[in-house]
Amino acid sequence: MTIAFPAADFSAGTSTGGFDARWRRHAAILGGVVIVLLLLFRTDVAGLARIWWTSTTFGHCLFIGPVIAWLIWNRRVDLARVAPVAWWPGLALVALGGFGWLLGDAASVALARHLGLVLMVQGAVVTILGPNVARALLFPLCYALFLVPFGEGLEGPLQTATVAMTMPLLHLFGVPAHVDGVLITIPNGYFEVAEACSGAKFVIAMIAYGALVANVCFTSWWRRAIFMVVALVVPVIANGLRAFGTIYAAHLTSVARATGMDHIVYGWIFFGVVMAAVLAIGWRWFDRAPDAPVFDPAMLQVAPKRRIDALVAAALVLTVAAIFPAWSSAIAGRAQTLPASIALPDVPGWRRAPMSVRAPWSPWYPGADHYLIGRYQNASGDMVDLAIAVYGSQHEGKELVSFGVGPLREDDVWVRVDDLPDLDGGAAMRVTAPGPVERQIVTWYRIGDVVTHSERAVKLETLKAKLLGGPQRAVAVHLSAEAVEGHDPRAAIERFARALGPIDQLADRSAGMR
Repeated sequence: MTIAFPAADFSAGTSTGGFDARWRRHAAILGGVVIVLLLLFRTDVAGLARIWWTSTTFGHCLFIGPVIAWLIWNRRVDLARVAPVAWWPGLALVALGGFGWLLGDAASVALARHLGLVLMVQGAVVTILGPNVARALLFPLCYALFLVPFGEGLEGPLQTATVAMTMPLLHLFGVPAHVDGVLITIPNGYFEVAEACSGAKFVIAMIAYGALVANVCFTSWWRRAIFMVVALVVPVIANGLRAFGTIYAAHLTSVARATGMDHIVYGWIFFGVVMAAVLAIGWRWFDRAPDAPVFDPAMLQVAPKRRIDALVAAALVLTVAAIFPAWSSAIAGRAQTLPASIALPDVPGWRRAPMSVRAPWSPWYPGADHYLIGRYQNASGDMVDLAIAVYGSQHEGKELVSFGVGPLREDDVWVRVDDLPDLDGGAAMRVTAPGPVERQIVTWYRIGDVVTHSERAVKLETLKAKLLGGPQRAVAVHLSAEAVEGHDPRAAIERFARALGPIDQLADRSAGMR
């Protein structure tokens, strides 16, 4: 049998004949610019790679690069028919990414830095290859945003959703279960619906997976939207069923056997089964033929205005991108002058007491310039712990607010049960440790000219202080009390806070400002 191919299709589909000299020149220049950008922002590149490799939540990001390469490869025949033209308006995207990176660097927000880096690379593509090629590669370019680790804010709501699904199922199957915040207790043990068990990592990966399938397998926008909803809802429901199954298995056997089985099943089988189930649900509604063109090259033949030479475009991209690290270096030296040492304050009506040996607790601030913690007791026998962390300046790895930094460290013996009403502007939470032992913790942050308990406000005020000047010190203040018989921890903290005085004055004295 002899099969005839059109000559144009054959040459466009080959790696050497399909792309003319102009394409090869622009592609080589783009490759060089991307390499220089990655070297210029190598610290962020290393941070991204470390997150992808070590975080179970963002391990799927390792597959985004190969997926993008596959998407571009599938477009190679039609892409060869679109002429690359360097286009200076693409520099606006480079500048936007650079400014976003600068804001993230000043506020110590890794998400903004990583997003800014990806935007700069996308801007380099648009600037050096032009708007026509960018339109042809629109989905692969947008899909690169999944290289940025995001979505950790989903953990709290998904914890709540998992508990809300699990408890009715346990009661339906006759398991005598009791819930306290995120702790579910059954007669032979208790389970924490922790952040890692919330299903957030599953949902985040399914967003990327669903977006890919929606683009590749559908042309109708309403079908794409419905499929994305299914891709989000199914894993949430599946995670609730998994949590129920784990606890029910523990009820029938033992906690050790059930949790061991859960990690094996969930890690190696469950995720793949749910991905296949989502794909099967949408299969019959796929409306894109496997060989259907993604775009029409004939629609992308109009030469754009505002063209420039590719080498000039490359130089402009690197110049614009380099402005922002230089700006960051210029403001990096801002810092508050701190005293050589600090001491815990004297509090009227309270005296210093030995720290707890029954259930020790201390916040985690590994980068603080000064850190103090002590226990106070009043005449009524109330005991309250006071912890103060002081930073003269903040930067990457030395932050007042960061993952695993604060009142509870990562993998702490203390587990957050639930949030309590604010106390005098401080965020209050109830935590527990094996024993069981309970305590309450109230947190305030002093940054810039404000006292807040909001981590977002801390980042915003840090950004303002870095870019606009003002006090550079950052202080965390925590009050905590154990729940013991005859003493209400919240009432004890309230009495101590009144005797302690304004938090802003305490924080400023600790930073040597008053």
